[in-house]
Amino acid sequence: MIRAMQPALTIRRLRLLATVAVLAAAAALRPAGAAEDAPLRLLVVTGGHGYDTNEFRAMFTTLPGIEPRFVAHPEAHAWLAADRAAEWDVLVMYDMWQPITPEVRRDFRQRIEEGKGLVALHHSLVNYQDWPLYAQIVGGRYHLEPWDDHGEKGPASTYLHDVDLKVQVLNRAHPLTLGMADFSIHDETYGGLELKPTAKPLLATQEPTSSPVIAWVKTWQKGRVAAIQLGHDKQAYQNPAYRRLLKNAIRWTAHRD
Repeated sequence: MIRAMQPALTIRRLRLLATVAVLAAAAALRPAGAAEDAPLRLLVVTGGHGYDTNEFRAMFTTLPGIEPRFVAHPEAHAWLAADRAAEWDVLVMYDMWQPITPEVRRDFRQRIEEGKGLVALHHSLVNYQDWPLYAQIVGGRYHLEPWDDHGEKGPASTYLHDVDLKVQVLNRAHPLTLGMADFSIHDETYGGLELKPTAKPLLATQEPTSSPVIAWVKTWQKGRVAAIQLGHDKQAYQNPAYRRLLKNAIRWTAHRD
């Protein structure tokens, strides 16, 4: 009887060892100091564009396991400095801002390269038109003017308020969209978005006033980046699919998937 049980025990042991190895590898990819059961500390940046403030803030404060800190420009950039980085885990951008100094560019890049999460929402795709690296990190850009990037050209982007659009989930296996079905949302569309080759599309639409891809993910060195074009006002904030997408984006960029 003992001999008959040994092969099963060996297989069970091998499976256990394999599981431990996978968990160890996943832990090694998380930023230093990340704890699986600790609340995720968000730095939510606004400024430069109006929005439904109370409903926007409520969207974050009602998410379980989330501790949002809301900061606005022009003071928001100070939170990207190295001495403030230990106070937040994920940078959620909902701003539309242009002035950025060389020092802030360095701080922004270094925080993402170190492994901080980045979630870029809606009009934050318009940010920093004179800083090409921002679009490389985020994976795309809304262009205020016709553009030419090393021979690749495009017209100025467009927008349209109050559109009912149908959204297709392109990848149901990714942690951001895991188990999600196609959905409808009343929102603002952006046309003529530039999408970088490094971006991996997750959501799309056939709405003619919109660019085809409206959400994507990518990495930037140790950092994970999620960009979601949706999210203009309270009608989007209250959409269950949008809230689920936001929660998943925060957790994925924080290496909590």
